[in-house]
Amino acid sequence: MALTGIQIFKFLPRTNCGECGVPTCLAFAMNLAAGKAELSKCPYVSEEAKQKLGAESAPPIRLVEIGTGENAVSVGGETVLFRHEKTFFHKTGLAVAFDDDLPDGEVAAKLERFAGLVYPRVGLRLGADLIAVRARSGDPGRFAAVVGRVVAASRASLILMADKAELLRAGLAKCRDRRPLLHAATAANADDVIALAKEAGVPLAVRGEGLEAVAALADKAVAAGLKDVVLDPAPKRLGECLVQQTAIRRFALWQKNRSYGFPTLLVAADLAGGDVAREVLVAATGIAKYAGIVVLSDVRGELLFPLLLQRLNIYTDPQRPMKTDPGIYEINKPTAESPVLITSNFSLTYFLVSGEIEASRVPSWLLVLDTDGLSVLTGWAAGKFVGDTVGPFVKKVGIADRLTRKRLVLPGAVAVISGDVEEELGSQWEVLIGPREASNIPPYLRGL
Repeated sequence: MALTGIQIFKFLPRTNCGECGVPTCLAFAMNLAAGKAELSKCPYVSEEAKQKLGAESAPPIRLVEIGTGENAVSVGGETVLFRHEKTFFHKTGLAVAFDDDLPDGEVAAKLERFAGLVYPRVGLRLGADLIAVRARSGDPGRFAAVVGRVVAASRASLILMADKAELLRAGLAKCRDRRPLLHAATAANADDVIALAKEAGVPLAVRGEGLEAVAALADKAVAAGLKDVVLDPAPKRLGECLVQQTAIRRFALWQKNRSYGFPTLLVAADLAGGDVAREVLVAATGIAKYAGIVVLSDVRGELLFPLLLQRLNIYTDPQRPMKTDPGIYEINKPTAESPVLITSNFSLTYFLVSGEIEASRVPSWLLVLDTDGLSVLTGWAAGKFVGDTVGPFVKKVGIADRLTRKRLVLPGAVAVISGDVEEELGSQWEVLIGPREASNIPPYLRGL
């Protein structure tokens, strides 16, 4: 970025209105300098500032939003090649393909699986983000009918996939207000599909055979007035996919080549040949390097779950530990006589402890203390898992109201705080020392 945040700040209105999404104009200027915001987000910027800042303040990779409301999917907007340089912000959107030549019963079953295949993890609900309706039948009426069924059954963001403008137009008529992504403008249909996307005000994917072809189509779309573009270089092999995705990111970030400054889309099913294991491999490659959207063939746990976990790890800030929401967790249907265990909100610690409690089959309560994502021992060293924090938390969370027998089990690694906890809680509580290792929790609980 040629201009610094302070230089950009001089061109802003400096009203600190907050309408751009950040509280001050200086913070907005810093985001512009880092390529994390667009000048158009400021409603009061002058025409002179627009002319002077222009491309200087635009992110190297455009942030494209597909869909509307809480189900909108934002892709692109990244500013680094490697996660350790800063972090990745906008996770790869996972789409599931719905072919319009499927029987109605299979469409309904697939929609039900799409809605139901959601995994709770670390205070999140993980699942697929988009539905890609593919025009396999070649019939505009059938394509529109399937799009209509999807719209009626799901609030997920949509991708309309067809090779002819009349098919896309038929599908778009059923979901224009949902702001779908049109896929795709090609060398054969570019004029008609670009015109359709511009008319509808929706994002457009361009699909070309290789990097030069897809860049030429992107330039054509931009010249026609479109801003929200997604690139699909249509790889034929996995190795080619890796090279293309990496090259596009490098051209955008290192060379500031605006022809490649857009998020990308990868149809993993096209490279898999019906092999689920290979499709997972292709999709995992796309998530790591650097697809904005990956289209999968089906809603299947063995296909989706490993990709969701991979994406969660990659799009988590490496400088910030993953945290679980603090509070009371019920495991194995606890009663008023059940013991109460306590741990930190470092997600790995939570999952280890809760998993071992569940494996013990002993009804138990688990309290999760907010330690800013630190483990138990690290939290103790930082003064966040000590008697002065554990005792007040146990009182505040209200677990005592659910108990007739009050037993609190501390992690063995912090047995030293037991006296302070007893003093904080009072004589009505029995403070016990649990095992040092989570793996010893099941026999410990069975012995209580």
